[in-house]
Amino acid sequence: MPAKRLSMRKIKEVLRLKFQLQLKNREIARSCSIPHSTVANYLRRAGAAGLAWPLPPDLDEAALERRLFGQSGRPVAGAMPLPDFPSLHEELRRHRHLTLQLLWQEYKQAHPDGYQYSRFCELYHRWARQLDLTLRQEHRAGEKLFVDHAGPTVPIVDAKTGQRHEAVIFVAVLGASNYTFAEATWCRDLAGWIGSHVRALDFFQGVPAVIVPDNWKTGVKDPCYYEPDLNPTYRDLADHYGTVIIPARVGKPRDKAKVEAGVLIVERWILAALRKRTFHTLAELNLAIQDLLAQLNQRRFRKLDTTRARLYEELERPRLKPLPAEPFVFAQWRKAKVNIDYHIEIDRHYYSVPYSCVHQQVEARISATTVEIFLQGQRLATHARSFVAGRHTTLPEHRPKQHQHLEWTAPRMIERGRAVGPSTAAVVEHILNSRKHPELGYRSCLGIFRLADRCGPQRLEAACRRAVTLNACSYRSLKSILETGLDRQPLEPVAPPAAHSQRHDNVRGADYYRPSEVL
Repeated sequence: MPAKRLSMRKIKEVLRLKFQLQLKNREIARSCSIPHSTVANYLRRAGAAGLAWPLPPDLDEAALERRLFGQSGRPVAGAMPLPDFPSLHEELRRHRHLTLQLLWQEYKQAHPDGYQYSRFCELYHRWARQLDLTLRQEHRAGEKLFVDHAGPTVPIVDAKTGQRHEAVIFVAVLGASNYTFAEATWCRDLAGWIGSHVRALDFFQGVPAVIVPDNWKTGVKDPCYYEPDLNPTYRDLADHYGTVIIPARVGKPRDKAKVEAGVLIVERWILAALRKRTFHTLAELNLAIQDLLAQLNQRRFRKLDTTRARLYEELERPRLKPLPAEPFVFAQWRKAKVNIDYHIEIDRHYYSVPYSCVHQQVEARISATTVEIFLQGQRLATHARSFVAGRHTTLPEHRPKQHQHLEWTAPRMIERGRAVGPSTAAVVEHILNSRKHPELGYRSCLGIFRLADRCGPQRLEAACRRAVTLNACSYRSLKSILETGLDRQPLEPVAPPAAHSQRHDNVRGADYYRPSEVL
């Protein structure tokens, strides 16, 4: 068992890559940024627990953890009959999805007292290193797609202002056919990187088994030589398309030699050909790139009597997996803490979660149209995304039936304000009355109390007295009064407004928050 247990999401990713995509343990380890021994450990635990892929839909993360870590098996050591390495090597070359693990299992069935898996692999690789041409890197049809950005940029000149913007060039190359895709985007951020992948896969009309990127910070959070860690959004893309992302190793350009050559060809045959043209929009530049890209894919190789397009149609396209019914929707992941008002803040807007999750750390998946909130992999809420700053999106079922269970309540807020002074209590009461639900004003009230910690209760009470007089009862107004020192200036007396002769039901008043007396 590893020293630090992985998250259930990453363990699920290990199971998906093994049972659905049938990858080797070391490929899974590189994709998931974990040691290959850890991959073997979790696969062994999954086998002992009788798990199959896909996992049952009712198996949540807690149940999965209980099944995986309730039992573990240890392989039994024994004698050492030597495997038939030439036959194993020929089998691996003949069958694309065959792995050393399956060969080892067959070997153990024939020789129960044989080598264990790690020693079996070590002996095979030691034998294979003695070979010469058989270890050349070969690209099977439909196996790998190499992606990268070109170094040079293309200027786009605004037709009205004359301002120049540099567009970056994304390049993708299929390993077996060299069929190439290229497009211009505004920048190398995560949205541009993911969007280029989606358009590239649509261009190829299929999905490869493996995507090999460089270690751009946008897609690879930690470009470690041995265990690079992917951005969660990038991993979601791989899950959506049923593929795996294995970044090239740092300092190993041969891992992505195909795209290095593809970038060079794009720079020579496309960017160089466009060097004298002036573009005013990104769409105009991409139309020019598409025309030259079609010519590039139809150009004959120097040493082969064929083209990239022909190899793609005859060799690569039939081996690509079909595209999913819907393209990937870009969404970012962000961590947030649930405040006492059972809302989290996303881009200055507040979204509700069930009140029982107060003070919990959650994850939010943010797309252009929705905000999904998760706790330990379980979806808590889904909201339509709003870009209105300072407002709340609250589902009625998230509100508690009573407020006494919360650490803060409206009466306690008012009592806290009354401890500072009557004007502070009046401001707090005004804020709670002005909200559709009183708890939506808790943040503002807590902010006002923090002003007292910073400036002192006397100054806060003076600022609240001025705010009540000016009918400016808000956190921002009080903060501005304290920062400008208006609380230290004399306040001109203002005649109080005449009392209303008619009582309105939609005004709560101070009695609303007072607990009922026991009769």
